[in-house]
Amino acid sequence: MRAIVFDEFGGPEKLRLADIPTPMPQPNEVLIKLSCTSVNPVDWKVRKGLLNDRFPHAFPLIPGWDAAGTVAALGADVTDFVEGDKVYAYCRKPLIQWGTYAEYVTMAADMVAPMPANCDFAQAATVPLVGLTSWQCLFDAASLKGGQSVLIHAGAGGVGGYAIQFAKAAGARVITTASAANHDYVRELGADAVIDYRSENVAERVRAWAPEGVDVVFDTMGGDIQREGYTLLRKGGTLVSIITPPVPEEAEAHGVHGAYVFVEPNGRQLREIARLIETGQVKPPVYEEMPLEQAAEAQKRNETGHGRGKIVLRIS
Repeated sequence: MRAIVFDEFGGPEKLRLADIPTPMPQPNEVLIKLSCTSVNPVDWKVRKGLLNDRFPHAFPLIPGWDAAGTVAALGADVTDFVEGDKVYAYCRKPLIQWGTYAEYVTMAADMVAPMPANCDFAQAATVPLVGLTSWQCLFDAASLKGGQSVLIHAGAGGVGGYAIQFAKAAGARVITTASAANHDYVRELGADAVIDYRSENVAERVRAWAPEGVDVVFDTMGGDIQREGYTLLRKGGTLVSIITPPVPEEAEAHGVHGAYVFVEPNGRQLREIARLIETGQVKPPVYEEMPLEQAAEAQKRNETGHGRGKIVLRIS
């Protein structure tokens, strides 16, 4: 099969197109023939070696964890799918090596879900990693409920776009940060208030909107933005980060909770997300499509951190 691989950590020039053996599914796995994958910040972080102390890895390494395609083969113990089913999945495995910048990938069947019926492969490929990240942060870590308020940083990004929509679908009030060019976009996603982080004082705007503090701060930036987030929460609120784990002593000093999420594969949650997409409560983000062969350029553009929505790599 064709795949994008790299043989050592480094820059985007390390990525190369290769022909490698097609994997075979284990008894509990499905083999997915990929039509599309999408590019996420974690892809270039893996390529740079920034996560090699967190996860075991092996070379040659295929990056990418998002998958959208059709079931090509079934392990002996799999009964929930048949060949030809359209599926999507977040394909992170304990050993980081065989990712989704490839024509085929295997994944445990219980971590795979039917694609939303109203999505094509490109749209479905934008969902798994960022959708599960937003879901697990808001509902598993922060226990967000209807009537509560949430500050979501970088609402125009892949994670932020889903977080806005999930929060609104749950009945929460949403304030988000975005550049002026993306204000209309995040309002279309459901944001109740939008702050231009380049020209406005974020803390002042949040306090004017929620004088007693918001219930949840969703930190997608880290650093000073995370530290400021503690001061924008009501007592007993929760700051959840996908960048760096909150410091327990700092959270305690402000009378709030801190949580850190590194997204986990979850087929059940992908089915719930698919239901929200099928009912029109959630829309996949805008995306730009590029061929698999342009994976290096796609990662370079993703690394700038200022794009709207997602970049999709078309495989077949």
